[in-house]
Amino acid sequence: MVFTAMPKQIKSRKKSTSKRFHERVFESDSTYFLKLVVVVLLGTMWLKFAEPLTLASFHFTAIPLGIILGFLIVRAFEHHQEDRKIWYAVLLVVGVISYFVPAGIVV
Repeated sequence: MVFTAMPKQIKSRKKSTSKRFHERVFESDSTYFLKLVVVVLLGTMWLKFAEPLTLASFHFTAIPLGIILGFLIVRAFEHHQEDRKIWYAVLLVVGVISYFVPAGIVV
């Protein structure tokens, strides 16, 4: 009886993993590149202040509006978790690099 239960468990695992690979839909290269350009542009959008803003003993020199908006857009439009992780990483890297570049909206 033990030997008959083990092959059934193995078969059910194979079905669940093969089903996961069939539901993946790939997008075209131009769509992927457009998403990449939009994410990079969103990561560079900072609202910088000429004089530091002080709220509750915290000094803010800039607010990453593009990163915040980018996280919301990626979360809303990207369905697969693996793809979301890639876009989040790109947003953070571009956002950190663009903080030190003299670019952004200065108020």
